[in-house]
Amino acid sequence: MKMIVGLGNPGKQYETTRHNVGFIVLDLVADKIGAEVKERKNNGFIGEVFFQGEKVLLVKPQTYMNLSGQCVGELARYYKIDNRDILVISDDLSLPLGTMKLRPKGSSGGHNGLKSLIAHLGGDDFPRLKIGIGHGGSEGVIEHVLGNFSADEWQKLTEIMAKAADCALLWLESGVDAAMCGYNMYAKLPKAERDGTESGQDATPEPAKPQKPKKALKSLMEHIMKTDK
Repeated sequence: MKMIVGLGNPGKQYETTRHNVGFIVLDLVADKIGAEVKERKNNGFIGEVFFQGEKVLLVKPQTYMNLSGQCVGELARYYKIDNRDILVISDDLSLPLGTMKLRPKGSSGGHNGLKSLIAHLGGDDFPRLKIGIGHGGSEGVIEHVLGNFSADEWQKLTEIMAKAADCALLWLESGVDAAMCGYNMYAKLPKAERDGTESGQDATPEPAKPQKPKKALKSLMEHIMKTDK
């Protein structure tokens, strides 16, 4: 059995904030495998589904970010799931907007949700898929992570979040090494975006054309477009 956890804060006021990227990507994963994350259990919303012959638990902790480990730790012990079989999806300040990176383990990097998970899972040996939200420049960390995405930011995010959901599915099918090989190319921005040029070749492939919005994101997109005006 495997578990995929999306990190975020509960409540309408947080659903489109940068800190809730994990929730949004988890909704995309749920769409792709036909699951619904709505059953209340152990201070979280969960969804159970069989994928490729294996049972998968999708989880959205409802304890607020800095206490996420309480929910995930209890569920991991209840279902007897090893840390290596728990994929955590979170936002990351150190990665540029529009990028992502999968790691098999590691420190919290200052992320309070990951810090709580490490404490309650008894180690940092769980894979985590980090979605870049940028550092916010002169804006304070709290203001940045709890701020809403602009319409321009959303255009970059819809693409990378769709790829993040595909990465999570590859992790389910083939494990962390295969998923890293297939998707860690998106840990860097394309050359044109890094240096402001539009010419020249780069070893990092250009992202594919944006996919049509998934049903889990349509209401969020409408909300973001309204709040950005």
